[in-house]
Amino acid sequence: MLSASFPLNPSFVIAPVNRRTFGTFVEHMGRCVYTGIYEPGHPTADKDGFRGDVLELTRELGATVVRYPGGNFVSGYRWEDGIGPVGERPVRRDLAWHSLETNEIGIDEFARWAKKADLEIMYAVNLGTRGVQEALDVQEYLNHPEGTRLSDLRRANGAKEPYDVAIFCLGNEMDGPWQTGHKTAHEYGRLAAETARALRSAQPGIELVACGSSSSSMPTFGAWEAEVLELAYDQVDYISAHAYYEEHDGDLASFLASAVDMDHFVASVVATADSVGARLKSTKKIGISFDEWNVWYLSRFEGAPTPEEWAVAPRVIEDHYNVADAVVVGSLLVSLLRHSDRVTAACQAQLVNVIAPIMTEPGGRAWRQTIFHPFALTARLAKGEVLRVEPRAATVETARYGTVAALDAVATHDPQTGEVSVFAVNRSTSEPTELTIDLTALPGLQVAETWTVADADPYARNTADDPERVVPRENGSASLSGGTLTLELPPVSWSAVRLVPAG
Repeated sequence: MLSASFPLNPSFVIAPVNRRTFGTFVEHMGRCVYTGIYEPGHPTADKDGFRGDVLELTRELGATVVRYPGGNFVSGYRWEDGIGPVGERPVRRDLAWHSLETNEIGIDEFARWAKKADLEIMYAVNLGTRGVQEALDVQEYLNHPEGTRLSDLRRANGAKEPYDVAIFCLGNEMDGPWQTGHKTAHEYGRLAAETARALRSAQPGIELVACGSSSSSMPTFGAWEAEVLELAYDQVDYISAHAYYEEHDGDLASFLASAVDMDHFVASVVATADSVGARLKSTKKIGISFDEWNVWYLSRFEGAPTPEEWAVAPRVIEDHYNVADAVVVGSLLVSLLRHSDRVTAACQAQLVNVIAPIMTEPGGRAWRQTIFHPFALTARLAKGEVLRVEPRAATVETARYGTVAALDAVATHDPQTGEVSVFAVNRSTSEPTELTIDLTALPGLQVAETWTVADADPYARNTADDPERVVPRENGSASLSGGTLTLELPPVSWSAVRLVPAG
């Protein structure tokens, strides 16, 4: 058995837990919207056509913010197509995913759904085929109280009160050649700055996200962030980061260490942003909106349907997740929490059907994929402040990242309630790890709950017929004595422990 240990001290605070860390993402892509969140005629559908089973699972997931309506989709989207009488809305081609968009769901319908799901909207504006005026128009429709053409149009469409959207993304992945309206860093930086200035004139307190690199593997990574921020530093609050991970060629050990790459990604963007701030002699710090992240088997994705196959809501990248995928998702959440001082929002992409924690069948069942569980438990248990964790641990060898610690962990502490939560990953593919936590600085605690996601088969997964094949199970090995907590972590596992004041 491997070993690992660390002390916990409530004085070693990284930052408060940011509730926006537990964001999700709904794009008009594949079956995320149609037969995902929305399916009139489904046995659970409400009067607005939204699936009740998906709403229930979304609330259980614990997501707090939702990025909408894209994604690549947004770079060709005309938001005004999705307002007014549904029967009069045009059907458009979506060039991003070579599908047909009926516009049956638009801003007003989505806002109603988000309210039912208890989600804050992070709205992405089209800076691909459109620009400053489109951004101002959609902000007016969403947020201006009344007395202007577009705010009064919203009121006429049934939304008397403004939606009060606080955070807007200035486009999506504009560094990517695949993006409709792809731009150079200089072109995009100028446009982002101009759009941001205009939006701040309309809504001074607005929060704005500039597009960072689509991934750290982009040839322009780093240079893109630097040039964009040189042009827009004073006008934006955050820069985006996107990252997807998958197991390559049976290399499970490297896959389990994916958070090493995420840590490096965040550190690189922070260093770049701070370098620009230093050159500009600014005391402002740019945050990171990690508004796309997940496990995605991109190597299996054969591309979107050809133009001859235009269809409504085709099945696109409906990955089916296993135990190892869930462990990696849990580890990525550990990384995001660990960087709470700079990662101010994060959105797992996406919510339903498309590389998602929730799966549905049209007219049929909805179920939790394996990756649902670490997200839901972390969102529920992470409260208060993130504590710095510096483990001493055995190591494992990986082909991609070299020697890495077998244990990855983070903890949170709520000063108001005294509760402590620990989230831990055993990256070993074959050996259990005995974790020892010194709680001397946090006396008087008792174990309230312990959960582990693991299985003898790291590739086990849930299906519609067997939706409970992989679920969090109580970890009976937890023992707390004399201020020391011990816990056995199975190989390829993610675990969570909640401790509360005794008595």
